[in-house]
Amino acid sequence: MKKWLEPLFSAWVGVKMHKLRSSLTMLGIVIGVAAVIALMSIGRGAQADIISNIESMGKDLITINPGSETGDSEGILTLEDATAISEQVPYVDAMAPTYSTYLPLAAGSENTGASVIGTTPDYQRAHNLEFTNGAFFSQYDYQRGAKVAVLGSNVKATLFGDDDPIGQQMRMGNIIMRVTGVLESKEGTWDEWFDDCIMVPLTALQQTVAQPRTAQGEHEVSSIGLTISDGEQTDYVTEEITVLLRSRHQLITSDDDDFQIWSIQEITSTISEAIGIFTVFLGAVAAISLLVGGIGVMNIMLVSVLERTREIGIRKALGARERDIWGQFLLEAAFLSFGGGVIGIALGWTTSSLVGRFIEEVNPVVSPDVIVLAISVSVGIGLFFGFLPAWQASRLNPVEALRAE
Repeated sequence: MKKWLEPLFSAWVGVKMHKLRSSLTMLGIVIGVAAVIALMSIGRGAQADIISNIESMGKDLITINPGSETGDSEGILTLEDATAISEQVPYVDAMAPTYSTYLPLAAGSENTGASVIGTTPDYQRAHNLEFTNGAFFSQYDYQRGAKVAVLGSNVKATLFGDDDPIGQQMRMGNIIMRVTGVLESKEGTWDEWFDDCIMVPLTALQQTVAQPRTAQGEHEVSSIGLTISDGEQTDYVTEEITVLLRSRHQLITSDDDDFQIWSIQEITSTISEAIGIFTVFLGAVAAISLLVGGIGVMNIMLVSVLERTREIGIRKALGARERDIWGQFLLEAAFLSFGGGVIGIALGWTTSSLVGRFIEEVNPVVSPDVIVLAISVSVGIGLFFGFLPAWQASRLNPVEALRAE
């Protein structure tokens, strides 16, 4: 046997000779690693699901709402603001100002009330809207103020039941609208409120509801949504919009913004950071059991030194050096913690998979970095807590050790 393999072989024999004790020693490491793997994979899975859910609203979407963040100023946004942004700010792709109101709806003998969103054809692209049937209204419909409507899934179910509404008429307020499309259900997502809305051309809504105007005669809107062509330019575009709107709204340096700008990237970054901190916290709590397992390794190794005092004396009498004894006991501790780490990974992976199978809302993600971290920490704990017993064994006087019973 090669000389460098002898310490490994001796450590393996030491672990194998006391199977029950070695198994009980590994138990603490197994539980700790399994808990870390399971909790962190579930946390990361929840994080990925939430981020994916938010990004489904439009990955490069930027939304501008009236009013300051402090609430000190209500603020006003106008259709002309949206036009100026579209014309003067680089990287703007889809532009979708909206004016929202609540109107009664009726079709045949059925009636309900719903939020009516007057907007532009770009609204579909800005919000990643998909259809079960039909399509969004066109630019031609928008330009001529066509009386057409796109229905959310709940509105469609209420007014038309199982019938196909495409091409059918419905009443919105006092005017007759023709249905051109039905949105896919958004149930369970961040933007499920789409299910209870209808979307119509803003030009058509202006003929139905008196759209408020500013003192300068500009048309007020409820919000402005837009997408950008380059996601890496989000911060730049946000700054440009801020400068432009402050100039248009004639705000002086000491005035707060009378509008709020939100980007999906900013929201996902904030939520991702918050969930990431919480996931690390869960992992840290689970890691406490790893610490307990490490103390267990040290206790067992100290007992092992006492039980094998005579063996240590014989090895030293035969020429074993202190570093040989020290290396053997340290490797035994590493073997125990490494074995416990491997079993713990398998148990944690299985646990997280079972959780994902029985709870549909949870999709655990077991990533390689978590596995590497768990193994590294478990071995590191074994080496750390095995140091004292190993050092104590290496310092035994061979004469006194040979006298031990």
